[in-house]
Amino acid sequence: MDKLFDVSREIVVITGAAGNLGHAYAQAYLDRGAKVVGLDISLTSKLSEQQNNENYFFIITDVTSKQSLENALRAIEKKYGVPTVLINNAAVDSPPSAPLEENGPFESYPESSWDNVLNVNLKGVFLCCQVFGAAMAKNNKGSIINVSSIYGIVSPDQNIYKYKRDRGEVFYKPVAYSASKSGIINLTKYLAVYWAKASVRVNTLTIAGVYNKQDEEFITSYCNRMPVGRMAEMSEYCGAVLFLSSSASSYMTGSNLVVDGGWTSI
Repeated sequence: MDKLFDVSREIVVITGAAGNLGHAYAQAYLDRGAKVVGLDISLTSKLSEQQNNENYFFIITDVTSKQSLENALRAIEKKYGVPTVLINNAAVDSPPSAPLEENGPFESYPESSWDNVLNVNLKGVFLCCQVFGAAMAKNNKGSIINVSSIYGIVSPDQNIYKYKRDRGEVFYKPVAYSASKSGIINLTKYLAVYWAKASVRVNTLTIAGVYNKQDEEFITSYCNRMPVGRMAEMSEYCGAVLFLSSSASSYMTGSNLVVDGGWTSI
């Protein structure tokens, strides 16, 4: 194995491990010999298949609770040692199939929805960095990867959803997801400077939409806007997280690695 990209000695914590991307990231690290800890608020069948792997450890964890995260850290340290990689992948959004009030006009977007999205997507990252980042800093070793979105650096293209409005639906991509993902980018920069001398690198990975059997009209509209003409496959962001957690990126901190099929180049 090329030592430049070797992650076999890493202890990798992945939040949102029950999701499709979390599962893909976990498998990528396991395939390369790393120890992986999956955190999520519930266990799914997708994760159950890893339970007999001695290099995989799943802990039911609420990323919005500091106490829950501290409990997880103690369990990880007991089993594997101090984490060396943290991937803040957990996030919630309002999909096109969400209730009308979730995807209606900005003027009537529910306060409770704003609170829920910011609580998971931004506060959750903040708390995970506090708990796991502090342990890394004390150990003078670590790489934190905060997952953002194209909608954290550019506004959602509301024209993608015009097909819904053309058939009489009141539909707009809501604001909270964008606000939360934008906040992650500057949180990353703050922590990169704050922990630079402690040898903890903090970077953002900004990604675009992933194919997940969405409705055909949405896929067509989205892909017509995307320069490469398609959505990402689940596995296509794994190379980026492996790079950001390996010595290949040893001089990289505070950066935003954009892997988006060219979306933000337009």
